[in-house]
Amino acid sequence: MKQFARNTPKLPPGYRLVQLDTVDSTNEEAKRRADMGEPGPLWIWSARQSKGRGRAGRQWTSQVGNLFASILLRPNCTHQTAGQLALVAGIITYDTISKLIAYEGRSRLLLKWPNDVLLADEKVAGMLLENLGMAEDARSAVVIGTGINLANYPEDIPQPAICLEAYGLTITPAHALEVLAATTDEWLKRWNEGASFPSIRRAWLDRAGPVGRKLVVQLGDETIEGSYAGLDLGGALQLKTEHGTRTIMAGDVFFAP
Repeated sequence: MKQFARNTPKLPPGYRLVQLDTVDSTNEEAKRRADMGEPGPLWIWSARQSKGRGRAGRQWTSQVGNLFASILLRPNCTHQTAGQLALVAGIITYDTISKLIAYEGRSRLLLKWPNDVLLADEKVAGMLLENLGMAEDARSAVVIGTGINLANYPEDIPQPAICLEAYGLTITPAHALEVLAATTDEWLKRWNEGASFPSIRRAWLDRAGPVGRKLVVQLGDETIEGSYAGLDLGGALQLKTEHGTRTIMAGDVFFAP
């Protein structure tokens, strides 16, 4: 790892930043620092990732010019409550992109459960939350990784992707991180370590579009077809099928053709 000192974004008070030229994964670096006792909140930002990861250990294509950043937090709440940050992360990334793009494009943004932000139905960003420690821990560290396609996008993934530059927007990773950091601080305060989760759930739903859109959910070897029916009170996906409504706690979700 080699640190760099150029294009340093301004962060809200109380946050620190480690800037790197290259790293295996910003999430992995945040986890290593958590293991060494790093108290957070700490941002890890790298120009490159050699082993970027998405959900379920999948590779996250890390093309230079995009944003790869992770934040290490130690919220004063239980391990279970900290899992709510998965929804908070989606709102943060959605709002960050909304602030970065032209006003006319904001109506084309959409949150797709569990961790994608789409622009005109093409993936422009993703988040990976890792809740460290054991479930029975009273408190644990949390790492939230965010990847935003600013200048490039992968072409070999199941979900069609896009980057902001394809819309004529030239945005540096430093500027994107500055907006992301400010938006993160705003929504962490609103979340209030779980005390305001109902309003978080409502904010997520407001950004996810109307119910009724046809979905395909992949659960291991099982494929389920149905329609989007919102979230349950805990934030799990509700899928309306011909056999009734199913609660989806984890899985890969695609829009039906």
